[in-house]
Amino acid sequence: MLYSIVGQDVPNSLSARQSARPAHLERLEELQKQGRLVLAGPNPAIESDNPGDAGFTGSLIVAEFVSLAEAKTWAEADPYVAAGVYQSVAVKPFKQVFPN
Repeated sequence: MLYSIVGQDVPNSLSARQSARPAHLERLEELQKQGRLVLAGPNPAIESDNPGDAGFTGSLIVAEFVSLAEAKTWAEADPYVAAGVYQSVAVKPFKQVFPN
C-alpha cells in the first residue's frame, strides 16, 4: 500500500537540512531503485523552486510500504529526523487516484 510521509521543519532548518541532505537522498534513491517511490520533495518557504536562504518548511514523500508500521519505522529513521530538521512527521495510508 502507499503511504504519505509529511515532515514539518523546525524554524531555521536550512543548515541542518543541507548537512543531512545527501543521506536523506540516498534513502529515497533506494526506494526509487526498488520501484516503491511515487514522489518526493520539499516545501519551499517562498514561491520559488530555489528559495535560497528562505529554506524549506517541510517535505512530502509518497511511497509503497508493506504496512503502516513499516512506513513509520522508515520515516523515523530518516536522517532529517536524526539531524533535528523535522519538528514532526505524520505517516498515513494514501490512496492514489490520479494519475492512474
